[in-house]
Amino acid sequence: MALGPQAPDFGSYVRDAPELVVQPRMGFSSPVRMRAGLLATRRADATTVGTLTIDSYTRVGDEAAARRAVDEGVDLNGFPIVTHGAETTARMLDGVAAPGFPVQVRHGSPAPQAIVTALARTGLHATEGGPVSYCLPYSRTPLTESVRNWEEACRLLSAAGGPGQRPHLESFGGCMMGQLCPPSLLVALSLLECVFFARLGVESVSLSYAQQIDEEQDEEAVRALRSLATELLPGVDWHVVIYTYMGVYPHSPSGARAVQDRAVRLAVRTGAERLIVKTAAEAYRIPTVAQNVAALETAADTARRTTARPGRRDARDSEVYAEARALVDAVLSLDDDLGAALVRAFARGWLDVPYCLHPDNAGRAASFIDERGRLAWSSIGAMPLEHVTTPRPAAALTSSGLLDALHHVETRLDLGQFSGAGA
Repeated sequence: MALGPQAPDFGSYVRDAPELVVQPRMGFSSPVRMRAGLLATRRADATTVGTLTIDSYTRVGDEAAARRAVDEGVDLNGFPIVTHGAETTARMLDGVAAPGFPVQVRHGSPAPQAIVTALARTGLHATEGGPVSYCLPYSRTPLTESVRNWEEACRLLSAAGGPGQRPHLESFGGCMMGQLCPPSLLVALSLLECVFFARLGVESVSLSYAQQIDEEQDEEAVRALRSLATELLPGVDWHVVIYTYMGVYPHSPSGARAVQDRAVRLAVRTGAERLIVKTAAEAYRIPTVAQNVAALETAADTARRTTARPGRRDARDSEVYAEARALVDAVLSLDDDLGAALVRAFARGWLDVPYCLHPDNAGRAASFIDERGRLAWSSIGAMPLEHVTTPRPAAALTSSGLLDALHHVETRLDLGQFSGAGA
């Protein structure tokens, strides 16, 4: 049982939507609860897409543990799509995924082949991840192995399309480590992963960017991302998705609302087409369906009252663009095979994610929050950025300074100390 030709094209739906598309992070192991969550998302007073978040056992390929949990009725932290199988999943989605409401599968796996096969058999065609972004932060899988896995997954996904069902793949590269990663590296990784997808036959992609700590710097970053995508993804259908802040989340309702409002403003002002929302419960627990719906509707309402800024200066004049372009050009010069180029770039330290402990990450790059409240480099390690930026080694964070930086947004928004750019 598959969803059939009525299932919408995810990329086209988002690109053609009349307003900002908002999306929850949602996953339940029970098909009944998952269906109810998707229906509630669909009925929200907002332009939405559905999310089918996969459980941790399935993400790491432990199908035996997922099967035991399903057989014993144990709740998991997501939907075990491989274990449930195509018939159960398609039955759960029947009458839910339809024109006007596409569903995306989100997972977090460095070895997504079984997940991609399962979603394709169900009739779904949209997912996310990447060879770098679902390897370095979340696993100790060797990068070479993750690249091979994602090459295979891209081929599986690109072969799964049909009439009106163009496969879509979203890079998670704009979300590395959640926080304290200077925007230029997020932009470069998101762009490189989408080029990787496109070269492997995926013709519809989305580039991600996770909201950081300074509104003006974030706007600069998203505009740089859009410029690079225009230049380097010719003939590819693409859009930009913003993630509400992925770091330590504010505890107060006012702080949580403020960070979400800032994310909405970022999306609307930069022309981003989609936003992953968070709820006021993020600091305490997994949100309920009702809390997710409330967050979707609040974000949509804020978006409708926010004015776009179409006439901003050329992103190619910005610091973020210059750094991101330098990184992208350096990696693309290493090898015509982009998977091999990514592996070589990390081995040389040309790509280096601050505070990431994965064995394949050099760990020589470091960042700090400067006096303007922006993320900046205290060390660039071996990254080819010396001609476009000047790191400040004296600003390197101590252990206590790192802790303060990790709580920078939470503390200030809970205390109402962020006025923001144009708040």
